[in-house]
Amino acid sequence: MKEDTLNKRPKRFGMVIDLDRCTGCGACMVACYAENNIPFKADESNKLDSINWMRVFKITNGKPYPHTEVCYIPMMCMQCEGREGDGHAPCVSVCPAVATDYDHETGVISQIYTRCFGCRYCMAACPYHARKFNWWDPAWPADMENYLSPNVSPRMRGVVEKCSFCYHRYQLARDRAYYEGRDEIAEKEYQPACVEACPTRAITFGDLNNPGHAVHRLKNSPNAFRLLEKLHTTPKVYYLTRRTWVRRAGDNYLADEHLNTARKRIIRQQGAVK
Repeated sequence: MKEDTLNKRPKRFGMVIDLDRCTGCGACMVACYAENNIPFKADESNKLDSINWMRVFKITNGKPYPHTEVCYIPMMCMQCEGREGDGHAPCVSVCPAVATDYDHETGVISQIYTRCFGCRYCMAACPYHARKFNWWDPAWPADMENYLSPNVSPRMRGVVEKCSFCYHRYQLARDRAYYEGRDEIAEKEYQPACVEACPTRAITFGDLNNPGHAVHRLKNSPNAFRLLEKLHTTPKVYYLTRRTWVRRAGDNYLADEHLNTARKRIIRQQGAVK
């Protein structure tokens, strides 16, 4: 592919998370809170009204010691593309205020807080529970306002918020490239906060359409999978693991469904069925 053709292609920013590297430390969550001005309460024991854009879940294989295995799964907005890859993600399709939209130039789903009136249809439509409703006005500790990120606006009570792949960092990288007379930004110029904070480098981020980016290669690994693929949401967050039980748990198959679905995929690849 010629370089000029590659530069003109729409981008599809996405992630590949290596679950065999993730230790569940939560550094990605802390970085997300700090980077995106996510409000918190003194008492976070009530998770029904807590706000977080990124969560780390813990699952096990259900076997007794010494055969117990543990896996940690970081989850954020999956930036879904929809069944046809046309941007009709579940949350986008149901929003009556057009407060959430799919950017066809980057593949990132936006959340426009000044349009949102809190109907929470998007929360009901999202199968990944990636959206959170802001039930309360943020009460920042004294002098903490000076530490808030100036590139991300704090949200008011009554709106839904979610992960944006730190889109403000993409905008800053584009501004820098424009100032320097460049049309494109390098892979490392735009990296979300969670990616930079991960101590084991379990999260890889980049343009899924760009063969020169690491995510393009990693997503095609035989150990790669996406959560709830059978729903045809086409998420742009991939996971890697060598453990079969993790892949099956992540795709949420029934006991006898996995083999049948695998057979259908093989038949479809061979062109026997449409």
